[in-house]
Formats: sequence, C-alpha cells, structure tokens
Amino acid sequence: MATHSFWKGYLKLSLVTCPVAMAPATTESEKIRFHTLNKATGNRVEAVYVDAESGSKVDDDDQARGYERDSGQFVVLEEDELRAVALKSTRTIEIERFVPADSVGWLWYDKPHFLTPDDPVGEEAYAVIREAMAATKTVGLSRLVLYRRERPVMLEPRGRGIVLWTLHYADELRAPEPYFEEIDGEPDPELLTLISRLIDRRTRQWDDELVRDPMQDNLRALIEAKKKKRPPAKSRRRPTAETPTNVVNIMDALKKSLAAEGKGSRAKR
Repeated sequence: MATHSFWKGYLKLSLVTCPVAMAPATTESEKIRFHTLNKATGNRVEAVYVDAESGSKVDDDDQARGYERDSGQFVVLEEDELRAVALKSTRTIEIERFVPADSVGWLWYDKPHFLTPDDPVGEEAYAVIREAMAATKTVGLSRLVLYRRERPVMLEPRGRGIVLWTLHYADELRAPEPYFEEIDGEPDPELLTLISRLIDRRTRQWDDELVRDPMQDNLRALIEAKKKKRPPAKSRRRPTAETPTNVVNIMDALKKSLAAEGKGSRAKR
C-alpha cells in the first residue's frame, strides 16, 4: 500500500463501502522555500494580526470571521454556525452520481490526489467501483471537506487505481466567450500547411524533462555558492528571445523558420 497519506476515510457507493487513504498526486517539497528575515539581525520575521484601527495585536481567541455587507460593516459568523452549514461527514466520499468521463472539461480540474484502498479486505469493493467506472467510461462525483473547505470532487479510474480530483465551483470559473468570441480570421491554407510542417519538425515524445524547472537548479547553485562564499556560476537558463518590435510578414517568417529548422536538423545528423 502507498504511504504518506494525509487523509483516511471511506469510499461509499450505495451499500458498498471500503476504507481508503488519499495522498496528493503533486508535491512542492522539492521546491526551494525562503523565509522573511530581519535584514539587520538575521532573525526570522513573524506575521501577526493587528487591529486595522488601533494597531494593537489581536490574539487568536479574539479573532472572528466576518462578511463585509457594507463598507466597514461586517456580519460576524461564529465557528459553531459555520460547522452547522458544513458537510455532516468529512470522512466519507459518497459517490452521488456519475457523468460521462469526456463531459468534464479540463477547466474544471483543480488538484489531483491518489485514492487507494486502506485495508486488504476493502480491495475488492474498491476494484469493483474502479472497474465499473472504467467499463462504463464514467467518472464519479461527490463532495468532501479538504484543505479546510467543502469541495466538489471527481473520481477517475486510472489503471489499477483511482485519481480523485478536486474541482472548481461554477462561480470560480470565468466564461471563455468574452475572451475569444471577437477573435476572427480564417487561416490561409498555405500558411496552415507551412506551420503544420514546422510543428511536425518540433514534435517529440513526451518527457518530464520538458517541464523541468531550471530556476530551481539555478537557485541551488546560488545557495551552494553563497554557503561556500564563492562567486555564483552563470545561470544555465537559456536566454529569452527578444520581444518582436513590429509585425512581420507571416509567410516570410514561416519560410525562414522552416529553412532554419532544416539547417539545424542537418547539422545534428
């Protein structure tokens, strides 16, 4: 079984239930993180809440949540009131309905998590739910409290496992039409042929090195250099292309690009 689970509970479909564990499918543990310091002393700086009017520090026990109804006027909500409108259970993923897998657009996807059986006894129930979704090409929808708030979630069969995606709420997404509807102009067929050739020459098999963050390598080199009190090495980041200052003829640009790509390909042989 997988380790380092941050959530444990139950997966439920009607009367079928099995214990499950969940872990984020992404991590930022390898990212370099910085602390804010007092430059004069080298000590860490702590963040504190202060009263916006008096400037006095506000202790944890005196902090409350409020909704601003008018400028400077707030409706205060108590913790027990917030708990009353939250999900009754934060430890059960009850699949409420299914939808065709290809009907959920990518814009709805938020964060992926690996959902695994947490007990050998429950593996059969887990596998039945997984395989049934795969066979029917559907995904399951539910709701769950994660990261301190209630979220819509989607369960997607993936190989021998299930990936649980948190989804965006409808009011969190902007409609794309205002951004794209005024874009007009059909491409010239000859231009389309040329750029298709350019795409073909630059097409490679997917490799995770294609999305490697060079900034992290540069930061590590910089930190090591400062620890050893030596000049940092020059950045290994590729120089960015200059910003075009004018609009060029697309046909000429594509022909020059293809000619340059052809020379590069021959040089590599």
